[in-house]
Amino acid sequence: MTKLSNDEIQKRIKQLNGWIVENNGIKKEFRFKDFVETVNFLNKIVPIAEEMEHHPDVTIKDYNRMIISVTTHDEGGITELDFGLAQKIDGLKH
Repeated sequence: MTKLSNDEIQKRIKQLNGWIVENNGIKKEFRFKDFVETVNFLNKIVPIAEEMEHHPDVTIKDYNRMIISVTTHDEGGITELDFGLAQKIDGLKH
């Protein structure tokens, strides 16, 4: 995977719902009814991340907010792999 250009990143980020570019990655905040629902959503992400061998950074705040950040550390920035994972995460029901 090669790092995407800024122009390509800006084009691709517009195709995602609610994701933003921050630092060398993309991120999105999800809100849930309660802590159990938050953790259940994370559990849905685990097999996808494992299958792709691409793991997001996840932060749970205030028991019902999850912030997911994705970057390709080996490339030092954003690649197609990051957008692919973001699309799959968005495809999950929550």
